[in-house]
Amino acid sequence: MPNSFTDALFQLIQSLEKAEKRHFKLYIKRSSGKEDLKIIQLFDALEKQHEYDEKQLLTRLNGVTKPQLANLKTHLYKQLLSSLRLLKSTENTDLQLSEHLDHARLLYNKGLKIQSLRILEKAKELAKTNQKFNFLAQVISLEKKIETLHITRSSLERTESLSQEALEISTHIDRVTRLSNLALLLYRWFIKFGHARNVEDEKDIRAFFKSNIPPDINAINGFYEKLYLFQSYCWYAFIRQDFLMYYRYSEKWIALFEASPYMISVETGHFVKGMHNLLNAHFDLRNYRKFQGTLRQFESFAETPVAKHHDNFRVHTSIYINLARVNWHLMTGTFKEGLALIPEIETNLKEYALFVDRHRILVFNYKMATLYFGAEQYENAIDYLQRIINGPLDLRNDLQCYARLMHLMAHYELGNDEIIESLIKSVYRFMARMKNLTVVEEEMFRFLRSSFHVSPRKLKPELEKFLYKIKHLEKNRFETRAFAYLDIISWVESKVYNKTLAAVIHEKHMQSQRNALKPNKVLHKAC
Repeated sequence: MPNSFTDALFQLIQSLEKAEKRHFKLYIKRSSGKEDLKIIQLFDALEKQHEYDEKQLLTRLNGVTKPQLANLKTHLYKQLLSSLRLLKSTENTDLQLSEHLDHARLLYNKGLKIQSLRILEKAKELAKTNQKFNFLAQVISLEKKIETLHITRSSLERTESLSQEALEISTHIDRVTRLSNLALLLYRWFIKFGHARNVEDEKDIRAFFKSNIPPDINAINGFYEKLYLFQSYCWYAFIRQDFLMYYRYSEKWIALFEASPYMISVETGHFVKGMHNLLNAHFDLRNYRKFQGTLRQFESFAETPVAKHHDNFRVHTSIYINLARVNWHLMTGTFKEGLALIPEIETNLKEYALFVDRHRILVFNYKMATLYFGAEQYENAIDYLQRIINGPLDLRNDLQCYARLMHLMAHYELGNDEIIESLIKSVYRFMARMKNLTVVEEEMFRFLRSSFHVSPRKLKPELEKFLYKIKHLEKNRFETRAFAYLDIISWVESKVYNKTLAAVIHEKHMQSQRNALKPNKVLHKAC
């Protein structure tokens, strides 16, 4: 079987837009000799394939052997990147800065030192305007090299200023590096394990955070230092389930862009991720109104040229908006209405297969399973949960655990008594092995085991006891981990009060809306 999306060249060609393909054809015919027209034939053959198939390629390219094909592919790959760089150089600050540096080095190597310095001065201004301090360090390094090795008639004040500038940038880059490393490692911890599971995890994360946060935190300034500081606090709070702190730093993350709007086009990816985190924070805190406002803002951004400028931004903006729309139905209990989103999401995930990572697919599968579970379509929920259960275990141990627990609950709802007992044992063992058992889960398993031997008439008192045991754990940070993945309290309440899960959650949403209006009414009367 041909293996789709495993070949780098095939991936690149499939990601190209019409304008990019047209530019490549013009570029290669203009800049290459006749012998290079073979790569056009290879390009056309790869473009027509729906999945990568090397045998088919060799039959279409007459006279080309397998070793020759490897060389042709390497050459085509390089030419495609050169064509894209030429086409996109004016659209991207990093590419412009790279171009300036390349030109300055070429001029310097030709002995045209003054011309090189002039270009470096332009590059320096561009780097400062866009706060690209890593590039600024390279610019200053080349400036210093020229000033050190050659007489350029520069003033003493200029050379002293250059030295001081180099020291300041070095200190700044050091802080940015340390903060970006901290944000990256915290995010990696979450991707692997999810939220802190217990007091030991909490202690480890606290110790790790304190040992890696820069000691001169009061000296932090500039866009990138603040950006990575806020990101670090976001992941730190999210892992620890301090959702209020998570919300505060997600807001600061977006406020940073709002204070410097031009940076949205410079660091679009970070802005998109920040909006996603702010929406997640509203979801976790059930900030219904703010969630709607932020979602509208994000949807408006998705229609701007900045959001549509690159595939990466367009795709991830679409993914995060779809995820937020699903979350809205999950927190308002409108599960059946949410099911209408699933066909479009499935289509988008297939369309964006080149760009979507396994973690995002894992999350979508869990969210869609939750929609089906809430809509009482348990068979469909099981289908989506099986995608997680049968997949690799290298990501999100927490979702792996709760997918199995929801899978167990779905079979319980379907009355599949013949497999429930074995499922309880296997899920319990799995969660214990993953160190993912809290008091809530222990009580859940205890109830499921005992409910087999209870008649329907006596089941309600057992449910009431179960509800009482877990209700008081709702405010316990380590126990709320369970409620963040599965609204077990609402599920038990639906059984106790003989309502659907959707009705229970929707009533909580409506009550929250009524409570939110009360202060406004008092204020109105006072006025």
